[in-house]
Amino acid sequence: MGTNIATVAIGHGVPVVLIDVDEEILDRGRSLIRQQLRHAQLVGVLPEGRPFGELVTSISVRDGAEATAVIEAITELSDLKAKVLGDVSALVRPGTPLITNTSGIPVDELAGAVKQPGDLVGTHFMNPTYLIKMVEVIRGPRTDEATMAAVTSLLSALDRRAVVVEDAPGFVTSRLLHPMINDAARVVAAGTATVEAVDALMEGCLGHPTGPLRTADLIGLDNLVDSLAALYERTGDEGCRPCELLLEKVREGALGRKSGRGFYSYGKALS
Repeated sequence: MGTNIATVAIGHGVPVVLIDVDEEILDRGRSLIRQQLRHAQLVGVLPEGRPFGELVTSISVRDGAEATAVIEAITELSDLKAKVLGDVSALVRPGTPLITNTSGIPVDELAGAVKQPGDLVGTHFMNPTYLIKMVEVIRGPRTDEATMAAVTSLLSALDRRAVVVEDAPGFVTSRLLHPMINDAARVVAAGTATVEAVDALMEGCLGHPTGPLRTADLIGLDNLVDSLAALYERTGDEGCRPCELLLEKVREGALGRKSGRGFYSYGKALS
């Protein structure tokens, strides 16, 4: 998601400092951003005639100290997110919006780790970010109004529509979508229907744009399992306990599009 979000910003003329833990990851990130920018141009989702923003990469969080906004988009682990946000908040100017991009970790769980909890706000960008114009924005109990105004202004500059919700595990999108995907996988595991049949019925009868299992492959099955586990831990809802089929695919390395196979492989279902 870090490269996805960076692509949107750069494509709209906003300079980006992309920070990660080693140069090899950053090399892959630069390559992926170039590919995404080319695709975004081809499908006409970037402003015409606007020069790209500059991309700088670094393995030092200190190189983000002068940022006017920080978006944290690391793996979906609360303790790790809290540490990174705490480190960043000690470097940036007070009042700099600190944006945690998360699919379901409550913002207030992380707010205690930052110097000024009012600076922290949540977002849930969807993948592929450069194609999806809407962004779920999560207002934490301690989020300042100035922070809310700054993040909605930033999203507007990126031609994104912000929809603001209150803080809760999974917010709206993940709380509804991820248990539905979990149930779809259970239907396949029970032998009731194939992967293709589940997606076809959800698309044709219920208007789901891609089908839940194709969507799961796009999200990444490992990311989905992590999100479901976090929801189950925080809500106790059995519908959020990752089903065995999802866990099995993750153990096999069938993580979805990024690994070349998940519920689908090169366009063919793995039933």
